[in-house]
Amino acid sequence: MKKFLIWMRILLSSTLACLVIFAYSPAVFAFCGFYVSQADASLFNKASQVVIARDGKRTVLTMANDYQGNVKDFALVVPVPVLLKKEQVRIGEQKIIDRLDSFSAPRLVEYFDSDPCARYEAYDRANSVGATRSAAPATESKARRDDYQVTIEAKFAVGEYDILILSAKDSDGLESWLIDNDYKIPKGAKELLQPYIRQNMKFFVAKVNIAELNKTGSQSLRPLMMAFESPKFMLPIRLGMLNANGDQDLLVYILSPKGQAEVANYRTIKVPSGSDIPVYVKNEFGDFYKSMFKTSYEKEGRKVAFLEYAWDMSSCDPCSAEPLSPEELRKAGVFWLDSATDVPSTSRRFRPNSTGNGRVFITRLHIRYNRDKFPEDLIFKETSNQESFQGRYVLRHTFTGETSCDAGKEYQRSLRPRFEKEAQTLARLTSWNIADIRRKMNIASLPDPVEVPFWENLWK
Repeated sequence: MKKFLIWMRILLSSTLACLVIFAYSPAVFAFCGFYVSQADASLFNKASQVVIARDGKRTVLTMANDYQGNVKDFALVVPVPVLLKKEQVRIGEQKIIDRLDSFSAPRLVEYFDSDPCARYEAYDRANSVGATRSAAPATESKARRDDYQVTIEAKFAVGEYDILILSAKDSDGLESWLIDNDYKIPKGAKELLQPYIRQNMKFFVAKVNIAELNKTGSQSLRPLMMAFESPKFMLPIRLGMLNANGDQDLLVYILSPKGQAEVANYRTIKVPSGSDIPVYVKNEFGDFYKSMFKTSYEKEGRKVAFLEYAWDMSSCDPCSAEPLSPEELRKAGVFWLDSATDVPSTSRRFRPNSTGNGRVFITRLHIRYNRDKFPEDLIFKETSNQESFQGRYVLRHTFTGETSCDAGKEYQRSLRPRFEKEAQTLARLTSWNIADIRRKMNIASLPDPVEVPFWENLWK
């Protein structure tokens, strides 16, 4: 009974810190931790980012590519379900995508053990408190377009991009047309183009105008935004596989007025979350997350979409960045907010008939793919599930003050099994060598726990 009372005091002391925050903070925090680090897109060498604002059949899609190389060789070919016009396309802002990334990134939080010998009167006190320009001329084909069975449905320029909207009747012809018109596409494209042609999809084709790029002063290609209506809620990734040299990471931020979004044609599972891990990981969080993600990816057969974050944009806990403001959300394509003037112009027509109620729910999905996995394009589905989730990993710092009382001695004896559990958890999540983990944690220096007669354990 004495041991039980000691541990109840330790538990109440640990809980007290959260209770005080609940009592005096204007917002209620479910996790009550202190954010210290995050695992954003910069951790991954080959990470593309896509933002999809979706309500019903209405979509605003923003694409930020991670193209590396001479921009004169850049060619973007994206299957789209409808014929896009110039007013439906515009330049996006990379900083808005960076804000979404930072807000939704998996995070590291820390807690600090309180003094196990502290007095507990405070518990009772806390408990009572209650830009556009003219279109560039189309490049003339080296042969008649009729020979390719390719039709230029629209041509215009947006920022540094010269854009064509094409339709085609044959993948051989489309591939030949692109090559003959100096679009540098990878070999083997025709096999992947054919399914889109069968679905009567159009092709959004962009090439960089070097002179216009120089005028922007930008050191990198800016994101492209497009707005359209279609019952198809999908993202074509198969063409991107042609450029894949090893694994590619794709981060998709889906903004909806309803709730979580999921991948319909592959399993969507939550990334491992909520585990207590050793404190030293604070200085190695990037390596930890990359190893943890790779281990989970391989464990799931390398054919799964990971949910890294799902939350209402109006709040966060713990916050790794401030929630996006209404102005920033409009720039991200959210058209169901009032005065949605920062998205492609046709999407303004979405607002009056939108089913949205001003809420914005963000879902962050992380997909790793290569030529052998994810043979199908991603098909999404909206849900009304508003359950909050985040990839979150916990550091618990030990109390380092004087612990001469009975509760303090019991606390010290509890540390070795606690650290061992953290070591095993870290090894399981990352496949790191557990002997190295134990050495870094210096577990051998901790006092051995006192063995308790078995009959005492019966009454715990």
